[in-house]
Amino acid sequence: MHDHRIWIASAAALLLSSLPSFAGPCTQAIDAAQARVDARIEADARLGRTAPESTGALLHHQPTPGSIAQAEQKLGEGRHVEAALSLLSEARKADKANNAAGCHEALDKINALFR
Repeated sequence: MHDHRIWIASAAALLLSSLPSFAGPCTQAIDAAQARVDARIEADARLGRTAPESTGALLHHQPTPGSIAQAEQKLGEGRHVEAALSLLSEARKADKANNAAGCHEALDKINALFR
């Protein structure tokens, strides 16, 4: 009886894994844009300016994404990346809605940011 349940669970997992996942009209383009944005974030982090440690850092508190964004803004960095991340979100929403024009418009804006 126990082996029977394992076989059914395995068959169900195989069936579900073979079903096509949703891919909108520009899913692949979004994935490529995400990779470019991620690479830009990494490059900016390596090459960016530095600032004095905050009081929180001196107390060994871990930075939050918000505090990192604030520090980058004070240094005049991160604006393009922040805009690109927002545009990626727009592109994903359009892609999910099967709106190719809206998706490509957001991706074109991302490309313009990094020219």
